[in-house]
Amino acid sequence: MAEVEARIEVSGVHKRFGSTVALDGMTFTVPPGQVTGFVGPNGAGKSTTMRVILGLDAPDAGTALIGGQPYRKLHPPLCHVGSLLDAGAAAPGRSARNHLMWLAYSQGLKANRVDQVIEQTGLAKAARRKVGGFSLGMQQRLGIAAAMLGNPPVLMFDEPVNGLDPEGIVWIREYLRSLAAQGRAVLVSSHLMSELEDTADHLVVVGRGRVIADTSVHDLLARASGDRVELRSSARDEAMRVLAGAGATVTPSGADRVMISGLSPERVVALLSGSAVAFSEVAAHRATLEEAYMELTRDAVDFRAEPVPGSAP
Repeated sequence: MAEVEARIEVSGVHKRFGSTVALDGMTFTVPPGQVTGFVGPNGAGKSTTMRVILGLDAPDAGTALIGGQPYRKLHPPLCHVGSLLDAGAAAPGRSARNHLMWLAYSQGLKANRVDQVIEQTGLAKAARRKVGGFSLGMQQRLGIAAAMLGNPPVLMFDEPVNGLDPEGIVWIREYLRSLAAQGRAVLVSSHLMSELEDTADHLVVVGRGRVIADTSVHDLLARASGDRVELRSSARDEAMRVLAGAGATVTPSGADRVMISGLSPERVVALLSGSAVAFSEVAAHRATLEEAYMELTRDAVDFRAEPVPGSAP
């Protein structure tokens, strides 16, 4: 790995496109040794931020640094930062290997490095096929191989699991975590909260061009879970009456399910048992990352569909 500080620092970045404010003081850091998830609604500024970091768009104000330097000062750039923003960017008439060879040549890298990343990303059997015939999943693997060519300390991936089959998703999850374990800074933009829950150590949540939350996944899930307790009971209404009488806030969440706030699981069990109310399950609520994300970004979504009739609120 190149001897460059593994860190991305975005500080006070503003960017307008005409009358549209794309970034409004975007500020966060991606440190080494962890996978940082970069999430937010469509139009939140994720893609623009990544383009500013990579020097593809110039900020109106603020700075975006990789290892303490702006992208334009990194030479050769692929040895400092690898990125995958568009899996379909490779020339369709080139073979996968020739595409990587061309990139390696432009960076002063040797051919054996091309062969290494081809093996690492599972492209060996398809290396001499034209990219135009690749599935989206194969294009994603090729993009990841290109990002890894310079063995960089900083990596940025935009929706890296798009088009991957289940085996590929498991592979990319483990691969990203292994890269972070090597001390690299890894930034991953994704709409798949379930994937980030299993992959990311830290989250930067953005909306309308600014950071909404900058927190560990563990802390975010703990806050979203709160002190709520989930109950499953065939006597739901009677259970709700008993628990509400004890001062709890109770909300039906299904035909036989109740969400409870204000009582511990142990207290819920004691109250229901003392009142001879049947129940089959009592457990502390553990919020999913998707649930926590939806709550955080509720006021940052510009386009929202109407609820499906009959669905839960």
